[in-house]
Amino acid sequence: MKTDSKIPYPSYREAVKVWVKVALYSFGGPAGQIAVMHKFLVEEKKWISENRFLHALNYCMLLPGPEAQQLATYIGWLLHKRKGGIVAGALFVLPGFLAILVLSIFYALWKDLTWVEGIFYGIKPAVLAIVVGAVLKIGKRALKNEVMITLSVLAFIAIFFFKIPFPYIIIGAGIIGFLGGKLWADKFYVIKGHQTNSQVQEDVIGVEAQTIKPSGVKTIKTALFWLLLWVVPVAVIGILLGKDNVFTQESLFFSKSAIVTFGGAYAVLAYISQKAVETYAWLLPGEMLDGLGMAETTPGPLIQVVQFVGFMGAYRNPGALDPVMAGVLASILVTWVTFIPCFLFIFVGAPYIEYLRNNKSLSTALSGITAAVVGVILNLGIWFTLHTLFGTIEERQSYGVHFMIPDWNTLDIGSLIITLIALFAYFRLKLNMLKTIGICVVLGLFIKIVIH
Repeated sequence: MKTDSKIPYPSYREAVKVWVKVALYSFGGPAGQIAVMHKFLVEEKKWISENRFLHALNYCMLLPGPEAQQLATYIGWLLHKRKGGIVAGALFVLPGFLAILVLSIFYALWKDLTWVEGIFYGIKPAVLAIVVGAVLKIGKRALKNEVMITLSVLAFIAIFFFKIPFPYIIIGAGIIGFLGGKLWADKFYVIKGHQTNSQVQEDVIGVEAQTIKPSGVKTIKTALFWLLLWVVPVAVIGILLGKDNVFTQESLFFSKSAIVTFGGAYAVLAYISQKAVETYAWLLPGEMLDGLGMAETTPGPLIQVVQFVGFMGAYRNPGALDPVMAGVLASILVTWVTFIPCFLFIFVGAPYIEYLRNNKSLSTALSGITAAVVGVILNLGIWFTLHTLFGTIEERQSYGVHFMIPDWNTLDIGSLIITLIALFAYFRLKLNMLKTIGICVVLGLFIKIVIH
């Protein structure tokens, strides 16, 4: 492959070292993780230009699943083809998987201890502040005009008041963005990261991918390979254990979740929370926030919180297995069915995305989806706020419109105080995520141990 003296092409060994570093530094949700990759790959190593980095990110934002992990896989593929993508994507997940596995075991065995309860009591309000931050960050980038704001508001109304399924909202927003770009380009063409920038030197990486038309036969082989890795374990588990077994239910549910998680973890957590608590009884009310707190404070994608859900579900329904062993096996299973589709989407789609660079329709569809995601995340923020601050939430329905009515007699004053402090620390004092969570944990311990 052609090289350029200005951008040294990395060896595979050197790239692996950098991917390990990226994985260990990937705290702070998608925004923080993407910033880490940008710092190491664009600013420091100069392996990829700003132009190519944003082009890859835009595609990953269109996909279901964690965009930061998929971005790592995409760039790893550009650097060293399939083996590079596998290593980059897998290493991005591994540290968080190990950390959440240890925390899940700790939580399951000692959750009822007062000091453990205090830790998670403090984490929940901190997570609320972080969710609010996610709404503001994505909104600032996506809601550039009145059309994008309207799309966001409509998405919020659709999911909060009418309970329209999340995938329908995202698909509809993508179609509106695509068609809107044809009819009203100046209002829909708001995410332009992959346009050519003459001031940015061309990358060494990806030149071959951009100039060679992808092979249809190779695409089919690639798709079949990753589909079999995904589907075969699920089918075997279902055949051997039956449809009512917790491992079968989790493998099917999280396989489904993996293909509807447009917009990242925040956007689908309300859906997962509701199913895990109300339909399957894997979690108790409020425990999803505990799991999200784990995912927020460990490296790796936030969607890794599904591992906690899977662990607790199997721990509480172990069958003939030891509860902890059942939880460990479920953690592995849930992680597998959540992330294998990510590799499928990248290795099948990336060659075509590279070949069809600078396609304006992709950007307008992305603009519509991103605007809708802001409204969906706002729904998540309100849902979490109500369930954190109030002990009882009544859901009412009138003429097809759903309402969530909190019982003000169950307002948790301690949680309210910590939430206000978390918002002040995160937004006013500009403390980072870990410092904000640390302050809230101390306050939670104080309330549970000293006051109570």
